[in-house]
Amino acid sequence: MINIKSMLLLAVVTILAVSCARIFTRGGGNKKELPMPQFTTVSVEEFEALIDESAIQLLDVRTQEEYEEGRIAWAVLVDVNEDDFVEKAKAVLDPARPVGVYCRSGRRSARAASLLAAQGFKVTNLDGGVLAWQDAGKQLIK
Repeated sequence: MINIKSMLLLAVVTILAVSCARIFTRGGGNKKELPMPQFTTVSVEEFEALIDESAIQLLDVRTQEEYEEGRIAWAVLVDVNEDDFVEKAKAVLDPARPVGVYCRSGRRSARAASLLAAQGFKVTNLDGGVLAWQDAGKQLIK
């Protein structure tokens, strides 16, 4: 049979364990969470309108092989999977102008958009990437 001292000790240990878990999973509660860098994701039609207005620099963040298979006109290639992606992108992009990014499906370009936004770029991501672009009847060039 459990006595009062054992129950009290169990309660104290449980409270301490829960408190420690909260401290370690939340950084102590005193640390503010940093906001995620902001970028915009738009439809094919909105992305095309930005291109037509010459308002954005186009960045293809796929592999060299994917780029050679077909790209959106005027896009430059910087593979987001390369370790020096940010440095290479900063070397070819004008930080004073907005950037439009795309990949095959939108996943890699969302990651690239976040990385570039963290560097201060104003970034727009193509929702659905090249697949959505082609599904909408838009052309790629080689």
